[in-house]
Amino acid sequence: MKYVIVYWSRYGNGKKIVDYLAGKLKGKKTETQILKTDDGDPTSLPEADLYVFSAPTEAFNIQRNMRTFMKKLEGMEEKKYGIINTHGMKRNWLSKMEKLLSKKKMVKVAGVDFQVGKDANTGNALMKGWETKLDEFAEKL
Repeated sequence: MKYVIVYWSRYGNGKKIVDYLAGKLKGKKTETQILKTDDGDPTSLPEADLYVFSAPTEAFNIQRNMRTFMKKLEGMEEKKYGIINTHGMKRNWLSKMEKLLSKKKMVKVAGVDFQVGKDANTGNALMKGWETKLDEFAEKL
């Protein structure tokens, strides 16, 4: 099985998540490719069995680079996807990501969100237990 993970990360939490996820998926003897939105072309993504999109919430919306990337996707009809959202609020934006991808006629397999909070040692950081939550997400893919 081949996975393509497309992400955008400002502070490194999203990158940490997709790197961990790629490690979990590679453990299943799969091929996994990670692309930052700046490095991928939404009009010609590599072929995959499943796509994962990971983006933070910024200014009460999905981060602009990822939002633009999703809007420009081409040829994704009936392709399967998973979505990941990081946010500093109690409200996630998975539904916004799902809405953008459903317009491309993609098929959702799983979604997960991670709240980022204050940690005395690291500042803004993923909340305790994020790995377990991501493990459960990976099992659905």
